[in-house]
Amino acid sequence: MDSSNGRRIVVTGMGAISPLGVNVASLWDGLVNCRNGIGPITQFDASPYDCKIAGEASDFDPSKHLTPKEARRMARCSQMAVAAAREAALQSELSSSGLNAERIGVLIGTAMGGWEKADEGTQQFRKNGNPRGNPFALPSSIPNMPSHHVSCDLQALGPLLTIATACATGSQAIGEASEIIRRGSADVMVTGGVEALIRDFCIAGFSGMGALSTTFNDSPEKASRPFDRDRSGFVFSEGCGVLVLESLEHAQKRGVEILAEVIGHAASADAYHITQPNPQADGAVRAIRWALQNARVNTEDIDYINAHGTSTQTNDPLETLAIKTIFGHQAYSLPISATKSMLGHPLGASGALEAIACIMSMRSGVLHPTRNLDNPDPTCDLDYVPHNARQTLVKTVLTNSFGLGGQNAALVLRVFNK
Repeated sequence: MDSSNGRRIVVTGMGAISPLGVNVASLWDGLVNCRNGIGPITQFDASPYDCKIAGEASDFDPSKHLTPKEARRMARCSQMAVAAAREAALQSELSSSGLNAERIGVLIGTAMGGWEKADEGTQQFRKNGNPRGNPFALPSSIPNMPSHHVSCDLQALGPLLTIATACATGSQAIGEASEIIRRGSADVMVTGGVEALIRDFCIAGFSGMGALSTTFNDSPEKASRPFDRDRSGFVFSEGCGVLVLESLEHAQKRGVEILAEVIGHAASADAYHITQPNPQADGAVRAIRWALQNARVNTEDIDYINAHGTSTQTNDPLETLAIKTIFGHQAYSLPISATKSMLGHPLGASGALEAIACIMSMRSGVLHPTRNLDNPDPTCDLDYVPHNARQTLVKTVLTNSFGLGGQNAALVLRVFNK
């Protein structure tokens, strides 16, 4: 859909939980100062596994947001979603009187949901031999529960949806939420992505796929190194990013601060392989091209790219290839940075947290760096803003997200101008 045909979509609130802290301020401070969010796994005994590190949101304390009874009945991903949504809603002043709850919707995506609750329930069921099982195990584990709990907490009665498109989830959720507003089905959408599943079966599974970094267990701060010659896989992590989107008219009528504008998005399929991206980066190219078309901007209008940048052998050079294919010679002058170099890869939360980072860049005139880019891969020869933050005025940004199953998504965000 052409983004000019319909209502303009703006961002009025943001909330974040990440390995760098439990709010947007701590996330941004950590990114700008190139802080490491990766460390030894503490949520279970990882000593038997090849990978012993992850990006844990260790400062997140559910008891600060939920009663013990509420917390017990929620998977960790739902707990995080409620906390981040509250931060975003507070900034957006959603609790103000006069808002029509039926015009406020929720779309929180997750790649894997609350599997830990199903796993715990299954183990308990088989151990105890109780034919009834735990009545909360299955409901709390399914992927739409973060959206459900956010809608209940905010008493949002409008459209309620969930997107599960692997690592593209967060970006695609924001894009689809913007379309819900644009077509007139809601005035406000609380949207984003969450992942919180640092569990033994996830680490074992991704390690079995050869996807995780296993060579930096003794130096976890060096493990996530997008575009670097010595990268050895991604670092599994957790977190949540939530944005409040509104139609421009609705936000202006309320008189709330407008943080940025969502001007374009797109998604595409590789239709190639369950884990490996298309070797010509065709799917990624389509998603980026279509997002720019949807936003009605030219390549010359893009000032900065937030890369998917997973630190895997295949993704980084292929994303570089996709950027070169779209931007041509301009690719060499575009600043690009990889948020995952500090956060690790929180799957479904990645795109939302990276969108928040883009908005903070536009508002502050600062680009966060790419950490650990010590020895650039010769095939990754663009400007990835290594080591140190950079002061640069950016007005229009592109953020990429690519995932398992050939999922590709791209978002275009812009500084708000009346």
